Amino acid sequence: MQEIAIVDGFLKARYIFFKWRYSLVLVNKLILSLGMACVTGVLAQIKISLPWTPVPITGQTFAVLLAGVLLGRWWGGISQAIYVVMGVVGVPWFAGLSGGYGALIGPSGGYIIGFILAALFLGHFTDKYIRARSFLPMFALMLFANFVLIHVPGLLQLGLWFHIAKGTGLTLWELLWMGTIPFVIGDITKIVAAAMLAKAITPKEAYNGEVDAVRAKK
Repeated sequence: MQEIAIVDGFLKARYIFFKWRYSLVLVNKLILSLGMACVTGVLAQIKISLPWTPVPITGQTFAVLLAGVLLGRWWGGISQAIYVVMGVVGVPWFAGLSGGYGALIGPSGGYIIGFILAALFLGHFTDKYIRARSFLPMFALMLFANFVLIHVPGLLQLGLWFHIAKGTGLTLWELLWMGTIPFVIGDITKIVAAAMLAKAITPKEAYNGEVDAVRAKK
């Protein structure tokens, strides 16, 4: 009986949290967004450099994937926009405790812009569809967010950077070898962990008039 009470309490708490954060006033939503930007900055310091690419492995994509889930429609993306803007103006919370506009025009700039797109995308589906909060749908959404919305602008920027800064044009294979292939295993690991966490912490009932609320009850 005690275990049932604990589970019931957890299910009620997660619903209350998401209902609460959805109905917050603007100032409080901005505070939560700033907090998530700080989490992204902390995880960005988990950095592993590779000898054949100027793009490092970092932990910040885990925060990006969860930003949309935790903050929802618009606000997950806003949290990453805050992260990007404050980093550009000098807050040293990009990878390697760096800051400034150089990060955006450097080889990793496209990935950083992709963080905003990915968080916006995941926040939209988390708030709009109850069924998106299960593991497999969330895993699929996070795969798309990571390898399309983050990696595609990342690869475009990386190729442009090599062309301008190094005077070298990269083949598609060279671009993928530098900007995507080394990160596949790590990214999928982070996606699995983030999707599992998202499944656990998101309510499976409506809290803001989700479009599939009636079907989800069946």
